[in-house]
Amino acid sequence: MSRYPAGLTALVVPIPETEPVVGRWRTVLDPSAAYGVPAHVTVMYPFQPLDAVDRAALAELFAGYAAFDVVFARCARLPGLLYLEPVPGEPFVRLTHAVTARWPEARPYGGKYETVMPHLSVGYESDGAALDEAGTAIERGLPVTARVGVVQLVAYDGAVWRTIADFPLAAADSPA
Repeated sequence: MSRYPAGLTALVVPIPETEPVVGRWRTVLDPSAAYGVPAHVTVMYPFQPLDAVDRAALAELFAGYAAFDVVFARCARLPGLLYLEPVPGEPFVRLTHAVTARWPEARPYGGKYETVMPHLSVGYESDGAALDEAGTAIERGLPVTARVGVVQLVAYDGAVWRTIADFPLAAADSPA
């Protein structure tokens, strides 16, 4: 049985520039990698069932935000989680809040956490030893700089996550 229901969607910012540094570790430590999830920063998960998504509204929403540069300069930890911290993180928070303002029923991680904390997950483990090893190795490959210019709608098709649509961040300046 899959860990995701078919038709589940998410809004993510792919960060392919980090794959050379984190890809090997994500393959071993992040179960979502086996389902085709690339290195990314989540804007909204879960979002809406695929058949309910208004792609035109998403395109309009994200077009109101400007592309931005981000640097991943360090690994950080939460209990059982190793991640890369994006700097600045605020543009990701603004995108998440914009989605929630437009679709109030959408809550990051189903409302599990009160604070939006942008991050690029590398791996999960209960004992932490493998996360420590990965963090040490990954830090040698940092910093990684990326240009964020798109939010992707991805959906689980019953076997893997697939990109359904790209929504460019097209504004000259982002809303405050």
